[in-house]
Amino acid sequence: MNFSLEIGPKTELDSLPALKDVYITMLPGGDYKDTSEQAAKLAKKGFNPIPHFPARSIQNDEQLKEYVSRCKDGGVKQVLVIGGGREPVGKFDSSIQLLETGYFEQLKIGIAGHPEGSPDISDSDLEKAMKDKKPYADYIVTQWLLDPQPIIDFISKQTVPVHVGITGPLKITSLIKFANIVGAKNSLNFLKSNFSKALDLMRPKDPNELIGKVKKYSENFHIYTFGGLKETNKWLKENSYV
Repeated sequence: MNFSLEIGPKTELDSLPALKDVYITMLPGGDYKDTSEQAAKLAKKGFNPIPHFPARSIQNDEQLKEYVSRCKDGGVKQVLVIGGGREPVGKFDSSIQLLETGYFEQLKIGIAGHPEGSPDISDSDLEKAMKDKKPYADYIVTQWLLDPQPIIDFISKQTVPVHVGITGPLKITSLIKFANIVGAKNSLNFLKSNFSKALDLMRPKDPNELIGKVKKYSENFHIYTFGGLKETNKWLKENSYV
């Protein structure tokens, strides 16, 4: 199996596990220069840095072109192009607009997948957006989920590889909070119906069970740590994933 990890522009790189593919976020209000700088540091350390390109956080063509150029100069070979969960700061409001610029030529391109829908877009618009983006995509990275069935159903409909989003070990209460934020409806119901005891809610939940049910459909898993890098590191080592 192949695992990738997501970090922030200011994450301390000495604490990273021995995974090759490392994604760097550009969150709302963030600076693309910080993300591209972190990508360059990762490349120098031998990682494969994969910066986020959130359409709604990029002002215009000039800024996008500079961001792409900085990343390429820093050794970036792969990117994740997403819409981003915020109001647009400039001319872009969807990832397809970034893809259509042609600035990502010669780069491996990942796009976002939402097996359980997204709070930022209707299901019908989401389906159309996925159809429009597919010709540009080398692979799909999904939102993190806990219920395996929507993931399996989603993978069965795709023509490019799917990297399944999972969380590192987190308490159930934390998972419920994050599930509400990303609009993971089925996973939220799955959590509430499967973890009702107070003791269960206090124990960290790891993704091993989900991986076991999904791995025959995809061997690529993308870890959202939500700041729990130390716990994720420990889990990867204990399960001999690194």
